[in-house]
Amino acid sequence: MGGGSGLDGLDGLDGLDGVLTRLVPTGEDDLELLAGWFADPGFVEHWGGVPLSRQEVAEKYLGRRRPQVESFLVLAAGTPVGYAQYWRAGPDGGGIDLVLVPHARGRGLGPDAARALLAHLVGELGWRRVTVDPAAANVRAVRAWEKAGFRQVPPGAGGERPDGSLLLEHRPER
Repeated sequence: MGGGSGLDGLDGLDGLDGVLTRLVPTGEDDLELLAGWFADPGFVEHWGGVPLSRQEVAEKYLGRRRPQVESFLVLAAGTPVGYAQYWRAGPDGGGIDLVLVPHARGRGLGPDAARALLAHLVGELGWRRVTVDPAAANVRAVRAWEKAGFRQVPPGAGGERPDGSLLLEHRPER
């Protein structure tokens, strides 16, 4: 299954716990699993829409981009069901990307994993703004992000983007 090595970018953190999910840092031992997922059109349908090569997966999703991008496997009941990452876009915030395998969708796992990431980003790292940019046509994902506490940025304020995605943000109340 994996769970990764390269924990140094997370200062010893071995995972993030949600109620239904656990996020564990990815590592080199996760290549087979992730390469299979990212080669599946159903998995990448809203993640660029094009299956990725094994080399692209190795370069982007195994934790090699730490500390700029932190990569995680999403586990449900100990079984890998998705991939998540966060990246810093400034001193007090950044973005999240998350994708689940098709059979894990619609079970509340996405919002749960997003809330676990938010708890870390806002509570531990002190982020003041977290964004996501799902495809506007991916209504299920937009609803899942909203369930996790994200709100759409109004179109006039940059919420609707030329690539067909929507900008949603989470700003903690302080």
